[in-house]
Amino acid sequence: MNEADYAFLKELIEAPSPSGFEQPVQRILRRELATVVDELRSDVLGNLIARIDGHGLAPLKVMLAAHCDEIGFMIRYIDEQGFLWFAPIGGVDPHLCPGQRVMIHSEAGPILGVIGKKPIHLIEVKDRDSVVKFRNQFIDIGCSSRAEAEALVAIGQAVTFAVTLERLQGEKVTSRAFDDKMGVFILAQVLKAVREQGVPAVELYGVSTVQEEVGLRGAATSAFELRPDVAIILEVGFASDVPDGDKKEQGEIRLGGGPILSCGPNINPALLARLKATATQEEIPVQILAEAKITGTDANVVQLSRSGVATALVRVPLRYMHTPVEVLSLDDLDAAIRLVVALLGELGDRQELIPQ
Repeated sequence: MNEADYAFLKELIEAPSPSGFEQPVQRILRRELATVVDELRSDVLGNLIARIDGHGLAPLKVMLAAHCDEIGFMIRYIDEQGFLWFAPIGGVDPHLCPGQRVMIHSEAGPILGVIGKKPIHLIEVKDRDSVVKFRNQFIDIGCSSRAEAEALVAIGQAVTFAVTLERLQGEKVTSRAFDDKMGVFILAQVLKAVREQGVPAVELYGVSTVQEEVGLRGAATSAFELRPDVAIILEVGFASDVPDGDKKEQGEIRLGGGPILSCGPNINPALLARLKATATQEEIPVQILAEAKITGTDANVVQLSRSGVATALVRVPLRYMHTPVEVLSLDDLDAAIRLVVALLGELGDRQELIPQ
């Protein structure tokens, strides 16, 4: 990945975007795609929808979707001593939070805080393995009174973990919020690559969806509006190449092994077959994940939109999902981009997507 693309990825990942507060990352994406696509607009829910026109009459309508929201927190109460009490947004593990640095995204700008943690010396031995419930966790921003805190922050403001994108060894990187802003990065890079190739055979929509972490909401409304023939959902997937990875449950999925292609009832078999064939033709390594139930992604609601959508799910392997230290390989991002761009060049006939 070149430095310009890495800088764009870093900007996306570090922009705050808890569910319901996605506009900072949508503004970055809007700026990045303004000169790339034929139409760029937002809907009432906050989804950002980009369109590249296809050639011919009634071309196949393809929707690429990735959710731009991340897990986070919201300020609920400010006490007399200036401490902030909060609630989680999305699936946050309460184990993770005590002792973490966080950023409150106030109207005046980001305010650094820490989630307080009682010293182990003061915790009864019988309680040391207990989880501190969210209702008993608080944020300390260094204030001494409610008035002092209220001059800086307000009830209802969003909070994220205060971490940035950093390089590990090789092509591995770590940050919060790869789930799923790395998918938004893939979406943007695919749109750029398709535009560079000229006018595609398909009518292509790229949708940066909102509120996935709290119920797949943006994908449901945007798919209903767009009526796509095909949808390719860009997501993260659990990597099992860690000491506590369970390959019997998660499959054998490793960082650097290429994008993951999900198979199962949430996936159109004809579209999956086309993805596999494209990967072989382009010599792109892929990993197959058996998902016997619904996938817990935007694919769930898009597949069932209106009379049904031929849906595929392209995942990127991720370690430590929903933590401040998610880890992925940049090589897998690049491979996913290449695979989706190549697939778009192969699509065209609606009848080929009907399972036989």
